[in-house]
Amino acid sequence: MGITKHTQEIKLRVSAKRLFKALVTESHIISLPNAIKNVEILHGDGGAGTIRQTNLVNGSYLKHRIEALDIDNRVSKYTLIEGPLLGDKLESIYYEQEFEDSSDGGCIAKIVSEYHTKGDIQLKEEDIKAVNDKVVPFYTLTEDYLLANPDVCV
Repeated sequence: MGITKHTQEIKLRVSAKRLFKALVTESHIISLPNAIKNVEILHGDGGAGTIRQTNLVNGSYLKHRIEALDIDNRVSKYTLIEGPLLGDKLESIYYEQEFEDSSDGGCIAKIVSEYHTKGDIQLKEEDIKAVNDKVVPFYTLTEDYLLANPDVCV
């Protein structure tokens, strides 16, 4: 198995606290009409070891295992273990995400991704871009939802 690492930052217009709640600790109570139908906790209490499944409006799903959760510092570590995003090249994707407030009232999401490939498959830059192009919209859709619903995840 090969591992390819990718780092990115996303500037968002909502606070780190609200975004962390919406994407991590309270994701199971939010639905995004154009993307996420619901999030189910399949095993665990929401902390490390929890398995949760994000059911998408297109009928597919993403299954994640939470590896670590630091609520005070707004850091989560989790692994995508099942779902069509993995395709035929990836065994799993490990994510570390940290949300930091910015001076304008928004935040910066810092995301480190480790792509664990099947066998000796080598990922190309366009493979990583294809996955990121499907993941980044979840952040911006959540941002839009929180801006339209100022009482959610406060």
